Amino acid sequence: MEIGTLADVGKLTGTVMLRVDFNSPIDPSSNQILDDKRFREHLPTVQALEDTRLVVLTHQSRPGKKDYTTLEAHAAKLERLLGRPVTYVDDIFGRCAREAVRNAKRGDVLMLENLRFAAEENLTLKPEEAKKTILVRRLASMADFYVNDAFGTAHRSQPSIVGLPLALPSVAGLLMEKEVANLSRVFTGAPRPVTFVLGGTKVDDSIAVAKNVLERGTADRVIMVGVVGNVFLLAAGYDIGQPSAQLVEHLGYQGEVGRANDLLETYRDRISLPHSVAVREDGERVEYRVDAVPEDAQVLDLGNESIRIFSREIGESGTVVVNGPAGLFEEELFAVGTYELLKAASTVEFSVVGGGHSGVAIERLGLEDRFTHISTGGGAAIEFLTGKKMPAIEALEMSRKIFG
Repeated sequence: MEIGTLADVGKLTGTVMLRVDFNSPIDPSSNQILDDKRFREHLPTVQALEDTRLVVLTHQSRPGKKDYTTLEAHAAKLERLLGRPVTYVDDIFGRCAREAVRNAKRGDVLMLENLRFAAEENLTLKPEEAKKTILVRRLASMADFYVNDAFGTAHRSQPSIVGLPLALPSVAGLLMEKEVANLSRVFTGAPRPVTFVLGGTKVDDSIAVAKNVLERGTADRVIMVGVVGNVFLLAAGYDIGQPSAQLVEHLGYQGEVGRANDLLETYRDRISLPHSVAVREDGERVEYRVDAVPEDAQVLDLGNESIRIFSREIGESGTVVVNGPAGLFEEELFAVGTYELLKAASTVEFSVVGGGHSGVAIERLGLEDRFTHISTGGGAAIEFLTGKKMPAIEALEMSRKIFG
């Protein structure tokens, strides 16, 4: 992917607009930011732009949500982490914002208001259409350069993501560059064998990833766990109990059973399914083989036999990509599978985690430093692994062609 990077352009000066993803968990009653992980991930890029008049663009939530709010707390949080003043501007592209940017001095950091307060930012547009929006035209008129570091929104086709790169010379920030480099390496040059561990509840996305990496020959093995694993067990003809089957139907994934069956028919020798599972009986963890699950039991985790087999397969890999938990990891009784597979993944040469719940579990285990890359993207990482073109990356490629 031919996107420009900060290294390509050297030390920037002038006015730079930096798109980040500071969208964070917030306590609606106090507006307090509950997790500053995304702020910390973007700090290296902010620090790399210390010689510019830096204008930070970001969003918080979306219209209709309880945590859809102003960015005053975000500016204060960035200021504390950065150790430098950050000016919150209660405007996006009006006179107040334009004057604040015009009066900024070298080394100043400004944060404009929640981009999604502008109606146009909530639209899904093609790059050429996004470039024509008032939002993009006004923002572009205030700056000399644009840096996109918001991998978490890279799968969105919103004006600030895909329009600004067509209006200003643009490159990827350090976090965006790191995300693209590590996720791209999964497909080219990753140490073999390559094992994918797909779990959680996003069955359609996981099947799309499995289809892509199996068809391309990227994956030597795909391990199915969680609700994803349950769908594949149903496709393989196992009766996994009414509660689990009903959950698949409730989540709207009944139609995915057929897609799972198609993959099993074609790639059965490269797909690993659970041999045993854990359920709750009288408040206790009880394990069964997958061909003996009681009719009224709900599958909540992998059984120990499955954990041993999968951990061995993972440990023998050169590369492991993990996305989604193996069970109800929020409960200690049923966190065993998730934790043990992550421990195994942390020992391999090249390990990539799709963020989300898997990232949370890794933090609980204190294993962050043992993984090569933990994505900040979640949904963006999944889309990348399905082989889809990412709108933000395409826009940066286009910018490089336009501006050189």
